[in-house]
Amino acid sequence: MQEPSGATGVRGHRGLVKRISGYFSAALDFFEVTILSLGVFSLAALLIANVVARNFFRSIYWAEEMSSILVLFITFVGVSYAVRKARHIRMGAIFDALPPRAQKVMIMIISIYGAVIMFYMANVSWDYVMRARATQQVTPALRIPFWITLLIIVIGFFSSGLQYVRTIIKNIVEKDVWLSPEQQSEYEPEGTEGY
Repeated sequence: MQEPSGATGVRGHRGLVKRISGYFSAALDFFEVTILSLGVFSLAALLIANVVARNFFRSIYWAEEMSSILVLFITFVGVSYAVRKARHIRMGAIFDALPPRAQKVMIMIISIYGAVIMFYMANVSWDYVMRARATQQVTPALRIPFWITLLIIVIGFFSSGLQYVRTIIKNIVEKDVWLSPEQQSEYEPEGTEGY
């Protein structure tokens, strides 16, 4: 029995959207995990090197400044990663006790609220970055324009907002409850074995 050509076309579009979404998720996962891993490693190595240098030679004059920049990167890339992997704070005991339909409604409300807050914070931080840019300040040791170091804040909040929007879409499209665009259950493995 043949399906109408319209039904096949819709399935083909859904398959294409899922493939594109899969590639986007894989690329984003690789980028975030790489940035987080390198950031934590670099921060630890820099702080250890500075302790050794301070005790035996001379302190690395730019270590504190670079550490602050690395902490910003780790924090705001980590925010987006946490939202995408459903590792953010939520009331799990209450959520788990609800029936699936109520869980879906609750996760939609949480995601809408989270997206609004994240996009609002991205807007506020963008205004702050533009004010910092107008002052033409540079960092004391490395002489990097200060506003450039703050851009990760905008990117992190905006990316987190997009992850909440993806969660909303995933819960509209799929029948099951999704905590994030990539995590259906709190107890799923993270899936970063390839790194």
